[in-house]
Order: sequence, then C-alpha cells, then structure tokens
Amino acid sequence: MATKKAKKRAVTQKSVAKKRSKAAAQPGKLVKLIGGTSKIDIKGRNNAWVLHNPRFGEEGTHFHTYGLLTPYFEGLTKGKLLGTKCTNPSCPIGHGKGELWLPPRADCPDCHQPMKWQEMKQLEGYIYTYTKVERGGTGLELETPYYQIDVKLPGAWTIVKSWLVNRTPIKIGDKVRARFRTGKLATHTSLDLYFELV
Repeated sequence: MATKKAKKRAVTQKSVAKKRSKAAAQPGKLVKLIGGTSKIDIKGRNNAWVLHNPRFGEEGTHFHTYGLLTPYFEGLTKGKLLGTKCTNPSCPIGHGKGELWLPPRADCPDCHQPMKWQEMKQLEGYIYTYTKVERGGTGLELETPYYQIDVKLPGAWTIVKSWLVNRTPIKIGDKVRARFRTGKLATHTSLDLYFELV
C-alpha cells in the first residue's frame, strides 16, 4: 500500500514539474495557477474557515484554520480586499484613528484590542519590491517563472505580498491593479489575490 502511495505521489510531482517546464518555455504567457480549489469547513461561533489543502492526495491533506482572519479570505472570494484598523481611543499609538493594515491583523499590535474591518477602495498601487521565482519548491501552486511582488496601496499602512500575473520584465515603481479569483475559481487561499500591470 505504501508503495502505491509513493508511486502516486511521484506521478503527481512529475505532472506538476512538466506543467512548470512547459510554462517556462513560453515566457510571454500569463502565469497560471496549477493548484486546485480547496474545500472549506465553517466552524465555531465566529464562522471560522477550516481549509483542506490537499498537497499530495488525501493522505497529504493539510488542515489550516483562518480563525479571526476568515473575513479577509472570504472577501477575496467575493472580489473584495479587506484590511483592519484600530479604533480603540485608549490605544497608545493610534488613539482610535489607527492606520489600515493589509494583510489584516485580528488584534492591534499596540493595544492588543480587536481591530475593525474595512474594505479597501483603492485597488491600484505600485511595486515596492519583487523577486523573480524561477523554480518553486514542492507544493508551489503557480507556474514558474513568475514574480512575487510586494505592493504599496494608497491608504494601507503596510505592504501586501502577492504575485503578478504578467511575465513581462518589471521594475520597482511599476503600477499594478489588484485582481481576484472568485466563485468557482477561488482557491480559498492568499492566491485568490493577485496583481496585473496597469
């Protein structure tokens, strides 16, 4: 039985490697997601998502809960980008007028009180920095090569990390726009947020 599972895992890894090398041979195309959709369970009084992430078949499924950050991932599947901000007037830093954090935090790092959710309205920003990924590790769900980018969005206090769908050469400062994998295309992971060149 263990030998069958090992063979199946090896076939899956070879299939993924073949897709990656095929994509690398066609650099003008857009980056494709090669992973599938993940199943979710909704648990607890806060309706937290528990993600089933099958890396190598059922025996390799990773279970992960988003807990209090579930609204962020749920928002991505609906084409919304949600951040959090501190509204506690007793906060020693924000004094009730905290900056918007993206990616969100459930609790304020300064006063440790729950943050409030707010939708980002401005979805265009610029590349703050980037890395070109030529070869991904096991479990990577994007065809290589691709750009992993850090994006500065107006109104956000923090920098968001994501991936660029374009394969054309880029530079720091290039304008980008947020896009989303929604509905049946949603993976229920951070890969549901990506950026394209403007």
